Amino acid sequence: MGLKGFVEGGIASIVAGCSTHPLDLIKVRMQLQGENAHVHAAPAQLGAQIPTSGPPRRVGPVAVGMRIIQQDGAAALFSGVSATVLRQTLYSTTRMGLYDIMKTKWTDPETGTMRLWKKIGAGLIAGGIGAAVGNPADVAMVRMQADGRLPALQRRNYKSVVDAISQMAKNEGVGSLWRGSSLTVNRAMLVTASQLASYDQFKEMILEKGVMEDGLGTHVTASFAAGFVASVVTNPVDVIKTRVMNMKVEPGKAPPYAGATDCALQTIRTEGVMALYKGFIPTISRQGPFTIVLFVTLEQVRRLLKDF
Repeated sequence: MGLKGFVEGGIASIVAGCSTHPLDLIKVRMQLQGENAHVHAAPAQLGAQIPTSGPPRRVGPVAVGMRIIQQDGAAALFSGVSATVLRQTLYSTTRMGLYDIMKTKWTDPETGTMRLWKKIGAGLIAGGIGAAVGNPADVAMVRMQADGRLPALQRRNYKSVVDAISQMAKNEGVGSLWRGSSLTVNRAMLVTASQLASYDQFKEMILEKGVMEDGLGTHVTASFAAGFVASVVTNPVDVIKTRVMNMKVEPGKAPPYAGATDCALQTIRTEGVMALYKGFIPTISRQGPFTIVLFVTLEQVRRLLKDF
């Protein structure tokens, strides 16, 4: 039964991750908007991308997507998709499987339900462990998604997730594979607790009140609500995580950020508090469909594998 939860969660996560990858890429590009203005010291490298005076102009998700297609072609929207597959295989499979095990053990046998605080606790534990396992793929994914926004001479040009991980380990040390891991773990704990716990809670509420029967309508409604909750809770951590993972550390020079706290302070000081919610529209645009695809697929996979 324990292994079955990992398989079901893994299949659903990979399907959801691949189908919403372009939205995730746009989100990452938007979260990095304005960063060059205070991270890179040489304005000449920025060309026409960032104005030399005044705050950088922020571009919406549709414009970001169109720019990617115009500059690099439609296939560029799937840059880093191999890293997404690996990340979902490691991170999401682990978190979904562990959550399912804890849910089975902590569910009240008489009522068949689990109290909300137990759901949140299970999500925090499962998300933290899953993130620690999947961090190398997460770093590779962020870098591959962000590479296209850099000037041609500064691009890393990773060929695949394997190439990205091997180059990072070779050029920056094995420790670079866990760069931003504290942020990844914190974000994953928040995502899993808010996403999985709220999905189960919303689903139970809908069924208890008789609003809908246990079917596609219930699954879509509960999963969209869960996606909104997860987006609101995790966006600030996600912005900082993206920037820390994407920073380019050059030999003999101090890194752009001393850590997560320094990144957050620099971002707020330079761009304002609302910079922590950069990319929120694509985040909810991605988190909503991702969560819907995740749980609808999960419910269908469970039905297919119920006799195993």
